[in-house]
Amino acid sequence: MSLVRLADYSPSPFVLDRTDLTVQIFEDHSLVAASLQCRPNPAASAGPFHLCGEGLELLELRLDGELLAPDTYRLEPGALVLLAPPQRPFRLESLVRIHPETNSSLEGLYVSGGMVTSQCEAEGFRRITYHPDRPDLLSRFRVRIEADRERCPVLLSNGNGIGAGPLEDPARHYAIWDDPFPKPSYLFALVAGQLEEVRDSFTTASGRQVALRIHVEPGDCAYTAHAMASLKRSMAWDEQVYGLEYDLDEFNIVAVRHFNMGAMENKSLNIFNSKLVLADAATATDGELERIESVIAHEYFHNWTGNRITCRDWFQLSLKEGLTVFRDACFTADLHSAAVKRIEDVSFLRNSQFREDAGPTAHPIQPDQYEAIDNFYTTTIYEKGAEVIRALQTLLGPDRFMAGMALYVQRHDGTAATCDDFLQAMEDASSAAAIANGPDGGPGQAPFAFAQFRRWYHQAGTPRLEIERHWDGEAGSLRLTVRQHTPPTPGQADKQPLVIPLVLGLVGQAGQPLPVHLAGETAPQAAACQLDPAWGQASRLLVIDQAEQTFQLEGLEPHSHPPALSVLRGFSAPVRLSLERPLAELLHLLACDSDPFARWDAGQSLLRQAVLERAAGAVNEALEEGLVAAFEQILA
Repeated sequence: MSLVRLADYSPSPFVLDRTDLTVQIFEDHSLVAASLQCRPNPAASAGPFHLCGEGLELLELRLDGELLAPDTYRLEPGALVLLAPPQRPFRLESLVRIHPETNSSLEGLYVSGGMVTSQCEAEGFRRITYHPDRPDLLSRFRVRIEADRERCPVLLSNGNGIGAGPLEDPARHYAIWDDPFPKPSYLFALVAGQLEEVRDSFTTASGRQVALRIHVEPGDCAYTAHAMASLKRSMAWDEQVYGLEYDLDEFNIVAVRHFNMGAMENKSLNIFNSKLVLADAATATDGELERIESVIAHEYFHNWTGNRITCRDWFQLSLKEGLTVFRDACFTADLHSAAVKRIEDVSFLRNSQFREDAGPTAHPIQPDQYEAIDNFYTTTIYEKGAEVIRALQTLLGPDRFMAGMALYVQRHDGTAATCDDFLQAMEDASSAAAIANGPDGGPGQAPFAFAQFRRWYHQAGTPRLEIERHWDGEAGSLRLTVRQHTPPTPGQADKQPLVIPLVLGLVGQAGQPLPVHLAGETAPQAAACQLDPAWGQASRLLVIDQAEQTFQLEGLEPHSHPPALSVLRGFSAPVRLSLERPLAELLHLLACDSDPFARWDAGQSLLRQAVLERAAGAVNEALEEGLVAAFEQILA
């Protein structure tokens, strides 16, 4: 299998404005008639037009209604090439025969459990018809589906249903779906089979009525109430937090047991495995209900971060997935316990993504090459990608981050974008805010170099932060020396320093939060790096952007013992932390820290130590008595 390289990207020589499909489903085959409205791409050089196709039997090929002569195109393994396409707008029509009933790849159209279902991300559409099948070509789709009425009474595709009825053969019927918003081919979806539906509606912020339907296998309607409520909460949250309103007249979810993926965000026709939709309120656990809510929210949020703004190429996968994981995590945090959600996400990251970063398959958020795109859907792309966006939000502050999101949507709605487009929007919005607020940047803004922050997207591996401290009890000052280092990973021996947001706080002897003042900084500079109390009282942001940095914390009360250092609050960056902590400090943080994550992390360290010592046959009375006292204080 040949390598695909980011450096080899070039725009298609032709733009695709419209895709019209007629899919005729029969018991032993299906016929797909495609009409592609094409025109030369002014941003690309003229050349042959490559269309992808796998497992297709070409029956007919026309250009502007005329049959194409065999010497005007070439059939290759996996492709059809127009050798000398016209340098003007034209219509390319094809008719192919496919066999969903024997398609064991589970890509394109396939039959499972008696139902015809699609899965087109990342490169499955080429198993349905000849098509460029690349994410940077967005077109408007109109789809006509024809099938046996008894075998497939429900016919679904993307967009709004605009027509349905019987065919000349009374045993067959049709449905027509129109999607007015351009989308790439990987977001195409089709479902045909025996389904029941549950209906509801949602009124958008602008007053439009959206028809909501969940389609399930017979007998499953009673288990959809939680999923429907989750969908409506997701739609309302995206309006309230991001100002993003749903754009079509209807939104459909299909939940079937045989769907080969967990869930897929096809435009307006999300397809789920039943386990991520169906729930019996009498027997489902809280965790199961929250998981369903989270996945439904994730796929719905893709309507803007993934569908309306899609990826230029598959190297930009984290543009949609990392950003949408971040958004669905914020959604869950807003609706439930933010502390519990953060702890769950960090636990998963440490147990899964950190291992990936430390192993032979370590890769950056934006790799520069791949062999098989289906192996690209990793915890690095999703979870680490989300953590890097969270780190960016921490550096910018919530207001500037939201301004950057608004600018990103404004600039790139209806286009195929890149990770750099996203970062550029953030940088431009931040620069505009800095000009408005003056040289100190304003509240919630820590100065950092965007060019250096971009290294997160290109360097593999988990950075390691080592912190050393020196306490001057007479002067009441604490000196912190922070070193960062990223170990070598396959193909990347040398690493450069990253921009790492390090959130910390100080906890006094009585458990009170202490102010954090750096030597030599002005009051506006200090105010800009003071964070919202959600991070813990008196939290302070330090920007780590060099291999080694020293920070002098002043203005503390002279004492023989230093204040407890609460560091990496809220898990402010996806890093490993090395910091020697005495037992008494960890116990004090467990009992008194105002940051929930840092308190939990201290407790994890203490409990792990207690378990290991017990396993070794030792009993650390000071540790165990301290744990009991700390938990008594928490529960008091």
